Amino acid sequence: MRRLLAVMLIVSIACAALAGCGNKGPLVLPAAQPQAPAAPASAPAPAATAAAPSVQP
Repeated sequence: MRRLLAVMLIVSIACAALAGCGNKGPLVLPAAQPQAPAAPASAPAPAATAAAPSVQP
């Protein structure tokens, strides 16, 4: 009987502790922040052109 009372006391304290956690009241959503438009995928930069070496005969 004493053991049952101890278990019930522990369970009721745990329930009270869990019920006391968290925010009270209505849900508060964060303010909406405008999102910057995503940069379009750009084509890779063209390769640098080097002057062709001159070939002497």
